[in-house]
Amino acid sequence: MSQALLLSIVLISIGPSLQQLQNLKDPEFVAAGRTVTISCRYDGGNLGDGNHPWWAQQIPGNKPQALIYATSTRPSGIPERFSGSRSGNVMSLTITGALVEDEATYYCCVWTGSQLHSDSFRCGSETKTLLFISFPLFCFCPGCISER
Repeated sequence: MSQALLLSIVLISIGPSLQQLQNLKDPEFVAAGRTVTISCRYDGGNLGDGNHPWWAQQIPGNKPQALIYATSTRPSGIPERFSGSRSGNVMSLTITGALVEDEATYYCCVWTGSQLHSDSFRCGSETKTLLFISFPLFCFCPGCISER
């Protein structure tokens, strides 16, 4: 009997407008061992390196942690089964051979501001003011995105 994982996506727009970032998939169940790709579309102009596309994962009961930054770079300690890509204005996170422990909320993140410090993030439906600590991965927000 295969186990199923529930994957959901939350949008974070670092800057003025959450509406510029759209998820392209509803929450879904994925069988363990399968490959799944979740994607977001950025409607605020060209999605490029200047937007620093990144992904975070929040396992229930834990703070979110960064999985991918600069479109496709994994921080140390993140398993190779996680990969990021970008095509045009769509950014994607692929989990190859998903494990039960990958059941989580996944955050789609884009920088839309003109500064790297003291801007606002959107975390799900809540707006929080955060201090962006260091480009492009580290940020601090108790209960939102944890420092890594």
